[in-house]
Amino acid sequence: MSEFLEPFERMLEDIAPPAAVRAIEQGSSIDAMWRAFAESGFLDALVPEERGGAGLPLSEVQPLWMALGRHAVPLPVGETMIARALLADAPEAPVALAVAEGAAVVVPCGLVAAHLLVESGDGLHLIEAKGKATGVPASLAARFDLGALPAPVVPAPEGSLRGLAAILRAALIAGAAERLTAMTATYANERVQFGKPIGRQQALQQQMAVMAEEMVAARVASQLGCAGAFPPSLVAAATAKSVASRAAACVAATAHAVHGAIGISEEYDLQLFTRRLHEWRLADGSETYWNRLLGAARLGDAGRSVDYVREAFA
Repeated sequence: MSEFLEPFERMLEDIAPPAAVRAIEQGSSIDAMWRAFAESGFLDALVPEERGGAGLPLSEVQPLWMALGRHAVPLPVGETMIARALLADAPEAPVALAVAEGAAVVVPCGLVAAHLLVESGDGLHLIEAKGKATGVPASLAARFDLGALPAPVVPAPEGSLRGLAAILRAALIAGAAERLTAMTATYANERVQFGKPIGRQQALQQQMAVMAEEMVAARVASQLGCAGAFPPSLVAAATAKSVASRAAACVAATAHAVHGAIGISEEYDLQLFTRRLHEWRLADGSETYWNRLLGAARLGDAGRSVDYVREAFA
């Protein structure tokens, strides 16, 4: 476990409780929360030491990204970490990530980002974030109409910016899935129906066992995706995001099935996490998108599957 996780988790508990998350979703200022992240130094976790950062490997940053998911942090913190690692002269304000594939793109946390780092062709372009709300209630995602972009500030990273965004989303999903699994188990053991906790019902136990399996699968896949170098390989990014996106749907559905009507109420915290699971599942490519890329990469290799997997994750 990263030695930085405990202080990072304490900071999140202090600055990003559910009430603060809701307030930002309802339009409150992000300044205080963002200032805490900026002053903590964690935004430079991936920045090389020669540029004044911590120079941490992805494997040590991955637990921090999972913690962001566990707390439903409503700011593009992981995205800004990536942007600051890629840009020698990165802005101090929040940065969201996007890949230009068409006239418009939906970007998580786009409404609270000051800048958008866009990959187009072989370069990365930094523009002001002027997106429009998607119309999804309480969502901080924004739709950007990408027209003519300014000159690129740096070349696109190997494996594309989408690969980096994919491993971030996978880690966020894994963290939120952990939180939801714990919340669901607690609720099932406390909610009494017909004289006994509903968690004793065999049907619910089966559902929750599958939920736990998917949660662990997302966590392991995320760890695999962040086990190599920065930026990750195509195989690592595809594996992490495809497994995590598949798990997101199962975990969210089971959490709501066990909680029943209370799970969709605005006052209850469950929807803070399930909404994000669905958003992160689709962001930067769903499981279908990444499975196709992963399948094409495998079919392009003449070796045996076992050898291919060993070499891809060596």
